[in-house]
Amino acid sequence: MSTTLTLIGKPGCHLCDDARGIVHTVLTEFSDVRYEERSILDDPELNAAYAEEIPVVLINDKVHNIWRVNPDRLRKALEEATA
Repeated sequence: MSTTLTLIGKPGCHLCDDARGIVHTVLTEFSDVRYEERSILDDPELNAAYAEEIPVVLINDKVHNIWRVNPDRLRKALEEATA
């Protein structure tokens, strides 16, 4: 099974920008993880679910983290997901 990391946020969100930088840095260690980014502004369901919690990091469609991303915790979760 392939692993997918999804970052949910919106343009102009400084926490989303911070999370994106951490995610991109950690993903350099995982060539087999697919990355996608989705905006709550483009999806009413995402907006309803996460408007007050962005950024949200999903690993294989399960919430890994909201607001601030810890690189060590993300790395460990991806190691487990790709094992």
